[in-house]
Amino acid sequence: MNSFSTLTLDVRERIATITLNRPERLNAINDEMPGEIRAAVDAANADERVHVIVLQGAGAAFCAGYDLKHYAEGDADARYTQPEPWDPMRDYALMKRNTDDFMSLWRSPKPTLAKVHGYAAAGGSDIALCCDFIVMAEDAKIGYMPARIWGCPTTAMWVYRVGPMLAKRMLLTGDLIDGRTAQDYGLVLDAVPTAQLDACVAQWAARMAGVPKNQLAMQKLVINQAVDAMGLPQTQMFATLFDGIARHSPEGRWFKRYAEVHGFHAAVQWRDSGRPLPEPPPGDHGDAFMAPPEA
Repeated sequence: MNSFSTLTLDVRERIATITLNRPERLNAINDEMPGEIRAAVDAANADERVHVIVLQGAGAAFCAGYDLKHYAEGDADARYTQPEPWDPMRDYALMKRNTDDFMSLWRSPKPTLAKVHGYAAAGGSDIALCCDFIVMAEDAKIGYMPARIWGCPTTAMWVYRVGPMLAKRMLLTGDLIDGRTAQDYGLVLDAVPTAQLDACVAQWAARMAGVPKNQLAMQKLVINQAVDAMGLPQTQMFATLFDGIARHSPEGRWFKRYAEVHGFHAAVQWRDSGRPLPEPPPGDHGDAFMAPPEA
C-alpha cells in the first residue's frame, strides 16, 4: 500500500477504506491532504479487489475543514492570502488543484461513500459532497460556515445535491445542520444514531460491493455525465475564482487580520455568531473593527 502522511488506506472484502488521519486537528485539511486523497482514490481504483470506496475520519470528526489554526492565524507561505497586489490566477491554480483532488471521489469509476461523524465542516463538507453517497450520524453536523466570510465552496456541489433553494438556505446563512436535517433535505443517504453508523455504512457498501465493477462504473458514468451537462465544470470555475476573491476582499482581509491578532477561535466565533460582520470599503483595512466584541 502507498505511504501517506494525512490518511490511511485499507482494503478488505472488496471495500477500500480511506481514513483521514489528523485526529489531533479534527482531520483539518493541510497542504498534503488534498493530493493524498486523490492518490488514495487512484490506488483504490487500480486495485482489482476493490469495488467500493468508503471515506471516513479518525477520532472525533470526519473533517473540520481547512486548518485555520495554520492558514488564518499564519500562512507564512501566503498560499491562501497573498500580499497585495494579489494574483487571482495563481490563487485559482492552487484552489483548482485542491478542487480536482477532492473531485477524484466524484470522478472515481468505483462508488464512493462518506461516513460522517462529528463534523463535516467548511472544506470538510466539500470533501463529503464529492462522494457519491453520504451517511451521517444523526447528531453529526455538516455545512459551509465560511460562506459568511472568507470563502466560497470551490466544489460547488450544494446546488447539485439539494437544489437551488436549499443550496441558498445553506450558503446564505453558513449554518451547520445535523444528520437528521440533512436526510430531510435529501443531502444524505441515511442518518442513524452514532452507535449504528459503522453497521449502516458497512451494509450499504456491501450491497454495492456485490455488483461487478464494470456495472458500477457504467451506471455511475451515465449519472455523472448528466450532472456535467447541467454545468458542473462551469459552476466550479466560478466558485473557485470567487473563493479567492472572498479571501482577498476587504472583509476577507479583515477576517484574516482579526484571526492573526485574536486567534482563529475568536474570528470563527464572530463569524458564526450572527453578529453583523464588517464591510470595510476598498482601501480600508478594517482597523475600526479590530477590537474584540467584549471590548
